[in-house]
Amino acid sequence: MSKSHRFIVLLPVFLSACGTLSDMHVDENPQDVKQLACTGDINGMVSDVVEKYQRREKASGLAIGIIRNDGVARTWGFGYTNAVNGYKIDGQTLFALGSVSKGVTGEVVAGLVEKGQLKWDDKLSDLLPENIVLSDDAKNITLLQLATHTSGLPRQNMTKDMLESFLKYLYTGDNFYHELDSDDVLNDLSSFKKPQVLVPQYSNLGYALLGYILKLKTGEDIQQLAYDFIFDSLKMGNTSFYGSKLKAYPYRAIGHAGDQPKFIRRGEVVPDWSFNKNMVAAASLYSNVDDLLKYLRAHIDDAQTGDLSAAIRVTEKVYYQRQIEAANIAWVTDTKSNQKITYQVGYIGGYSSYIGFDKKHKNAVVVLQNTFNWSNYIGHDLLLKMAMADDYQGKCSGRENSYK
Repeated sequence: MSKSHRFIVLLPVFLSACGTLSDMHVDENPQDVKQLACTGDINGMVSDVVEKYQRREKASGLAIGIIRNDGVARTWGFGYTNAVNGYKIDGQTLFALGSVSKGVTGEVVAGLVEKGQLKWDDKLSDLLPENIVLSDDAKNITLLQLATHTSGLPRQNMTKDMLESFLKYLYTGDNFYHELDSDDVLNDLSSFKKPQVLVPQYSNLGYALLGYILKLKTGEDIQQLAYDFIFDSLKMGNTSFYGSKLKAYPYRAIGHAGDQPKFIRRGEVVPDWSFNKNMVAAASLYSNVDDLLKYLRAHIDDAQTGDLSAAIRVTEKVYYQRQIEAANIAWVTDTKSNQKITYQVGYIGGYSSYIGFDKKHKNAVVVLQNTFNWSNYIGHDLLLKMAMADDYQGKCSGRENSYK
């Protein structure tokens, strides 16, 4: 079978993947929950969850960070940056985050709305230059719809170039989002027809448009906007949309194939992806566990005030309610086992990332992998177990509940 014929067979699988963010299968073990509730052995729980995951997925390396409801931040590292350099992974190891970038971008947009520079009901007909040809449906897409993935725009533009680039990616791991990074991203809007029913539909195309709009309306790129509004105030000195400019970049975790790309052997090094224009705001962020725990602390700490805190609260609001993948601004919220978890996932090159928090119990988790694994449930698993353990603690028959 030729490559083109194999691609025709694979195309329905590729398209069906657009309807979900990740494989979030969770192993809900009541014994694990009771053990955590009654002994506080968070180290044992993390090791157990990672061991089970590694038997199944064989990730090259993992960095995990947790803020427990005692307020303490803890980090764990498993494996090495790659087989050549052999730097042991820890909380300071730099990873590419992919679409976790969208959360930062969403909060920058929310900050500009709070300051009156933009409005959530601004339409593309108002936001884009007059010479951009828009269909009637495209004209009415709002800023809020772009930010919440409810515009009806697809995950990516399905042009011949995009499909050919994706076919090449399956064998090489090369970036196939060049068209979204360029101003060609605007071309498809002239023929856009919205679905009959608007529901959340994850859209890299929508966030590439947000990247274009931010630069057009502010004159600054997303890195400067995010530094001024988020990174500087939270002291996130190892986070940037331009990872190669960070001091830790030469020592970063190197990306590897996992369950994707399909035709590259699991564990092989794959190319880094890079963007320089509209997709920077959607997928270009680099960071480490230590910085991302600072970011998550700002989300679970109700005592914080100011413009950033106000923007964070706006992004955490649910704008389209459903039990799984309810739509926030960039974030999504799942309700599982009567627990609510707000989270983001990201995939780029040979990396998978997860950040999430449980507002009720004041728990937060970061999981970074230098392997592309669509199965990305560790963060969900840990947050659910911690929440259930918190609810169980009063039933421990006098056993000690101190956290280790």
